[in-house]
Amino acid sequence: MASTALFTKTISLLKYGIKNATVHYQLDPQELHQICVENDQGKTTASGALAINTGKFTGRSPKDRFIVIDELTRDEVWWGDINIPFDKLKFNRLREKIQTYLSDRKLFVRDAFACADTRYRLGIRVINEHAWSNLFAHNMFLRPNEEELEGFKEDWLILHAPGFKANPEIDGTRQENFAIISFEEKTILIGGTGYTGEIKKGIFSVLNFLLPTQQHTLPMHCSANAGQSGETAIFFGLSGTGKTTLSADPTRKLIGDDEHGWTPDNTVFNFEGGCYAKVINLSEEQEPDIFRAIQEGALLENVIVDDNQKVDYTNTSITQNTRVSYPIHHINNIQVPSTGQKPKHIFFLTADAFGVLPPISKLTPGQAAYHFISGYTAKIAGTEAGVTEPIPSFSACFGAPFMPLHPTRYAEMLIAKMKETGVNVWLINTGWTGGPYGIGKRMALKYTRAMINAALHNELGEITQKDYHRHSVFGVAQPRTCPGVPDSVLSPRQTWNNDEGYYKTAHKLAAAFKANFKKYEAYASDVIMAGQPPSK
Repeated sequence: MASTALFTKTISLLKYGIKNATVHYQLDPQELHQICVENDQGKTTASGALAINTGKFTGRSPKDRFIVIDELTRDEVWWGDINIPFDKLKFNRLREKIQTYLSDRKLFVRDAFACADTRYRLGIRVINEHAWSNLFAHNMFLRPNEEELEGFKEDWLILHAPGFKANPEIDGTRQENFAIISFEEKTILIGGTGYTGEIKKGIFSVLNFLLPTQQHTLPMHCSANAGQSGETAIFFGLSGTGKTTLSADPTRKLIGDDEHGWTPDNTVFNFEGGCYAKVINLSEEQEPDIFRAIQEGALLENVIVDDNQKVDYTNTSITQNTRVSYPIHHINNIQVPSTGQKPKHIFFLTADAFGVLPPISKLTPGQAAYHFISGYTAKIAGTEAGVTEPIPSFSACFGAPFMPLHPTRYAEMLIAKMKETGVNVWLINTGWTGGPYGIGKRMALKYTRAMINAALHNELGEITQKDYHRHSVFGVAQPRTCPGVPDSVLSPRQTWNNDEGYYKTAHKLAAAFKANFKKYEAYASDVIMAGQPPSK
């Protein structure tokens, strides 16, 4: 049993309207881990990590994410199904209810930072109902030293109460769970859900609003790494496209795996202090860096642990969205601090389950903006009820649920960055080859790595007819050869061995791109519109 002397750090929460709480302030990971195990809220795994269950919600709930409509947001936010407006008075009343709920409880409080570039640093105070949620905040945000803690002042407050359930009829929510951002109050309320990702994505949404509107900085849902000469590569991609895997490269230093900013003076900086990786089918052979990062201090979510404390990463009986969070220093080869210079290459990652996009192609500025706004990947048959064949999935800017502004605002910033820096933009298909899902097979990771390495080392030549083929359906330039990759793999049409089936499917996907883009056309420039698949 732990000595009670371990848990004596405390602060007052009275100024937040939280009364008579027992406050554990800034506990270290070992203390938080121990509390969870002693209270049957988690298990220690063979690697030393803590495994917990987040409860009813094992992923985000996008339809229950709201932004308070006020003077700051009314004319700036792109309101709709993604950025759902919430009444200011109802926010204040709901906050009071949460404050009352958190009173008289044992709470876990953490002060932390977002943004590795100190010019953009955001002070965050997180108040958690559960110790494991506080461990997540420790892992995912930047950790202040003792001197920084002495003078700490929070810019934003997160009240996280998984056990509090809203009354939709009274509180104005859709159902009992919610994540609500108030830019005027600089507060995020999260209730009714224990899924920890809501914490990090709340701050990501905040920065996606503040950085473009106040500091001329492009926020990005991407991973990033740096080469030996310091140049930066950026990887955009939705869940399951390989963003975390491909940015963890033993020959390059990891800047971060998910959220970054690109400043006016062309510094790229990590928003976070840790990584939040999917662990479905994880193996040391395929993803050694992530596998080895799951050690003491890491937090595993919704995995199955056997009686010998071994984790079965193939078991998805709780959810397919099994996850781990760990501080970035659990990865050996990292950039310190988490910043990079001179972005040279951008990779848009898509898991095309139709198997028709080239495995690698180079994009013009217009095509880059078009694909950036589109944010394409595909849902795979069998992952949802009623899904019997691949379905196109589009998420603007590769992160629509977290982007408060209109997608073209971010795209125009990206175009300006491309023109200013001459950065190369590549579309990488990490999905299917030789046919769609169910017929073809997933692109081999070794080939994808070889293509990315060739691009990084300028081994793919110039865009000439000799070195590149212009795809007849999507209009992108696909290299004819690549070191370490058979030429036949580079042509999706050849891998099908069925020209009629290939082109029929390719035109179907191109039509889906255009149909999805209809809602952006009124806002898009001629340069962006020129990047769409050419007409038949």
